[in-house]
Amino acid sequence: MVQYRALVIALILLLSTTVPEVHSKSILETERRDWLVIPDAVAAYIYDIMNRMSPRAGQFLVNVSQTTVFTVTRNFFMKQTARLTVMMEELMEKMYQWYTKVLGY
Repeated sequence: MVQYRALVIALILLLSTTVPEVHSKSILETERRDWLVIPDAVAAYIYDIMNRMSPRAGQFLVNVSQTTVFTVTRNFFMKQTARLTVMMEELMEKMYQWYTKVLGY
C-alpha cells in the first residue's frame, strides 16, 4: 500500500515533466524564466529515488513521462507560464516607468 501511494505521488509529480529535460535544468540559473524548474527538480529527485529502489519502477516512470498525454500537458503549461512571465515583465516595466515619471528620477 505504501509503495502504491509513493508511485501515485511520483506519477502526479511527473505529470509536467520528461526525464531527459529534468537533468538539464538548474534551479539556480538566473536567466531561467519559466516557473517549471522547481517541479522538474522535484520530479528528478523522485525519479532518482525510485530508480535506486527499483530500476524497473524507474523505467516505468520514464516510459509514463514520455507518453503523449504527459508531453502535451507539460507543453501546454510551459506555453502558458511563458506567456504569463512575459506579461508580468511588461507590467513591471510599465510600473517602473510610471514610478520614475512620478518621482522624476
